[in-house]
Amino acid sequence: MKKLKKEEINPEVFDLYDDYAHNKLDRRQFVEKLSLYAIGGITVPTLLSSVLPNYADSILVKQDDPRLKSEYIIYDSPKGGGEIRGLLSFPNDTKTKLPGIVVVHENRGLNPYIEDVGRRAAVEGFISIAPDALWPLGGYPGNDDDGRTMQRQRDRNEMLEDFIAAFNYLKNHKNCNGKIGVVGFCFGGWISNMMAVRLPELKAAVPFYGGQPSEGETAQIKASLMLQYAALDERVNAGWPAYEEALKANNVDYQAFIYPDVKHGFHNNSTPRFDKKAAALAWERTISFFKEKLK
Repeated sequence: MKKLKKEEINPEVFDLYDDYAHNKLDRRQFVEKLSLYAIGGITVPTLLSSVLPNYADSILVKQDDPRLKSEYIIYDSPKGGGEIRGLLSFPNDTKTKLPGIVVVHENRGLNPYIEDVGRRAAVEGFISIAPDALWPLGGYPGNDDDGRTMQRQRDRNEMLEDFIAAFNYLKNHKNCNGKIGVVGFCFGGWISNMMAVRLPELKAAVPFYGGQPSEGETAQIKASLMLQYAALDERVNAGWPAYEEALKANNVDYQAFIYPDVKHGFHNNSTPRFDKKAAALAWERTISFFKEKLK
C-alpha cells in the first residue's frame, strides 16, 4: 500500500495521532476522525498505514550488528514489577569499563524503535539497558495498540521503580564504570526527569518531550539535565516555564533545546512525525552530553 509523504498529510492528522497515541481517542474514534481527511483520492487505510509506526523499515542498528553484543537479560525490581526483562547492549571490543545509559520507552512498552535506540547508544561506546515495563504482564505484545492498553494496567510509580532498578543493575555490571545517565521519550521523558529527582547518583538525564517534576521534586535534582522539546508540542510544553523557573531557583545544571516546527515524537523515525534534521541534531547533542558527563 502506498505511504504518503509527510508533506502530503494534513498537519491536523498528526494531532489526531498524538491524541490516539496518548489514549485520548480509542482506535474506533481515531479511524472515524481520520475519515474526515480521506479526500482527493486519499483513503483511510492509506492514512492509517502512513501515520502508524513502520518498524520494519526504520531500524538503524540491527539486533545482530557485529559491532555489538546485544541480548535480553532479566533483573530484579523488588519495589516494582518483581522481575523485568531488558535489552542489554555494549560494544564487542570492550577493553575498559564503559559509562552506562538507561533507555526508557514510551507509553507502549519496549518496541523495536526503543530497542534500536538502546543499540544506537551502545554503538557510541556505552553499555545500555532498555527495560520493558510490560514484562510483568507478559512483555511488549508486538504491536503498540495492545502495548498502550497493557501499560495502562500498571502504576506509573511502580514502573519508575523498575527503571531505578535498571540503574542499579547497570551500576553493578562488570562492564560498567558506575557513571550512568538516562534518556527517555514521552512517558520515558517523565521517567528520566523523575530518576533525576530520585537518584542523587545519577550523573545525567536527557528527557525527550517528557512531563516535568513538581517544584519541590526539582529541588532534589543533582544530575545534569539536557531537555529536548518539540516546538509544536503544546501539551508537554505547557509545563516547561514553571520547570525552568524551578531549575534556575535550585541551581540545577541544565540546558534546554526547543526544536522549531516539529511535533511531539520527532525523534521516532518509525512514524511521519519524525523530523530527520531535528532528530539527528538532538541525538548528536545527547551523545556528546553523555560523553562529557559520564567520562
